[in-house]
Amino acid sequence: MKKVLTLAFILFLFNPFGQDAPRSSEIDMSIYPKTSTNFSKKGRMWYISKNKGSGQLGTKERPAKDLGNIIHRLKPNDVIFIAGGTYLSKGARGSDEINVPVKIYGGFDETFTKRDPWGATKTIFTGVNEYMKSTQPRLYIRTDQQRESNSQLSEGSEIVVDGIIFDNGPRNRYHTTKNYAIRRQASPKSGQNPSPESGGVVITASKYMNVTVQNCVIMNTAPTQGALSVQVFKGGKGLIQNNLCVNNTGQGIHIKTGYMGSDKSLYPYFLVRNNTSLFNWKHDAIASYGGNALVVERNLIAVVENNVFGFGHMGGVYSKGADLLMNNNLFTGNSKYDYKEINSKMKVADILDESEFLNQYSEGNESVLIKINVSERWANVYGNRQEIRREDVDAAASASNSGANQLRSMLGLNLQANGVAMDAEIFLPLITIEEALPVGAMPWNGKGCQRPL
Repeated sequence: MKKVLTLAFILFLFNPFGQDAPRSSEIDMSIYPKTSTNFSKKGRMWYISKNKGSGQLGTKERPAKDLGNIIHRLKPNDVIFIAGGTYLSKGARGSDEINVPVKIYGGFDETFTKRDPWGATKTIFTGVNEYMKSTQPRLYIRTDQQRESNSQLSEGSEIVVDGIIFDNGPRNRYHTTKNYAIRRQASPKSGQNPSPESGGVVITASKYMNVTVQNCVIMNTAPTQGALSVQVFKGGKGLIQNNLCVNNTGQGIHIKTGYMGSDKSLYPYFLVRNNTSLFNWKHDAIASYGGNALVVERNLIAVVENNVFGFGHMGGVYSKGADLLMNNNLFTGNSKYDYKEINSKMKVADILDESEFLNQYSEGNESVLIKINVSERWANVYGNRQEIRREDVDAAASASNSGANQLRSMLGLNLQANGVAMDAEIFLPLITIEEALPVGAMPWNGKGCQRPL
C-alpha cells in the first residue's frame, strides 16, 4: 500500500534518528483549508482549439483560438482544456502570463473527449523569432502578488500544468540556417530577436498553494535558471512528475523556495519523480554555471525518486543544502559530477559517504550507460560539439594600451583585457519534437518518464 506523506510524517522522515524512509512515496495535494477569499471561489471551464476556435466565449461548443486571447478573462480556479495544435499566444508574441491559480490540461482531440498529449493530439506552445516579440517564459504563472480586498496577500488554492509541449526552437535566434548554435543578442538589422533567456514553464506560487507540473515536454529553451521552474512558498507543496526536459541551457528542472524562515513545518515540500532530464547545457559556451539536470534550493524538503539525470555539461543533481531524500535515480554521462552539494562534487558511488545534507536512508541510485533513443541526425550534431573552456579564453585575452588602461595602471588597478571571440559553432542545436519525443517514450528499468497513457 502506498503511503501518504503528511507534513508531520515528512518531518519525522527527515529526522536523523527516525525510521527507514519508504521506498516509494505519495504526496497529499489537498489544498490548504484556510484558502483566502479570492482564491476559494469556484472557477469555470474553458476550451481552446487552434483549428476550430473563434472569439472569447471559450465554451466546448465555441472554443477560443488561443490561451493568450482569454488570459484577461481568467479567474482563480478556472480549468482550461486545450486541443492539439501549435499555439503562438496572442499576436504570436510567444509568451503567456497568468496571475491567478488555474489548471491547464493539453493534448485533447477536437471533441475534448480523448487525449494523447505526446502523440496524435499534441498541444505545442511555441512562438516565432521576430524583433521585439516577447522573450519572457513561454508560460509564466505568478500568483504571489495577488491581494485580498484588505490588501493582504492571497493564499492557498492550486496550480496544475499537464500535457503541454513547450518548444522554444522557433523562438530562438540561430547563427546559421543549420540551427546549430543559438545567439543571445538581437539583430535589429535582420529583424531577429535574441534567444529568450527564460524557461518553458515558470511558476511562482502564493503561500500555502500547491503546484503540479506533469506530462509536459520542455525543449530548446535557453534560461539562466530552470527550463521547468517551480517556486513554492510557505506551507505549499510541489509535484513534478513524468516530464521530459531535453536540450535546454541552465537547469533542466529547478525547484525553489520562497520561504526563508526556520520552522520546518512550514518548509515547502516537493516530490520529483519519474522525470527525464537530459542534455542540459551551460548558460553559454564559456560559462561556469548552468548545465544541471536538477537544482534543489535550500529551505525546502524534497523527495527525488525514479528519475533519469544525464548528459549535463556540469552535472546531475545540484543541492544547495536542501533536506533531500534520493531514491532509485539513474545518472549517466554527466561531465563534472553526478551530485553536487553546495561546493562538494561527487559521483554516485560516493554520495552517501561524502554528503552532509542528504538523507542517509537514500538508496538505489546508480550510474549506468543507457542508449538514448534520439535521432541519428541530432546525435551526430551533438557528438561533434566542441567544448570551450573558460581558462582558455582568459589565457587568450590580452590587455590593450588604451587610455583607460594607462589610468588604471597608474592607480594600481588591474588592466582590462580585449574581448576574445571564442564561441561554439555547436551550442544548443535545435532538436525537433519528432526527434525529442522518442527520448521520453519509455523509462529505463522504471526510471524516467514515459508517454502519458
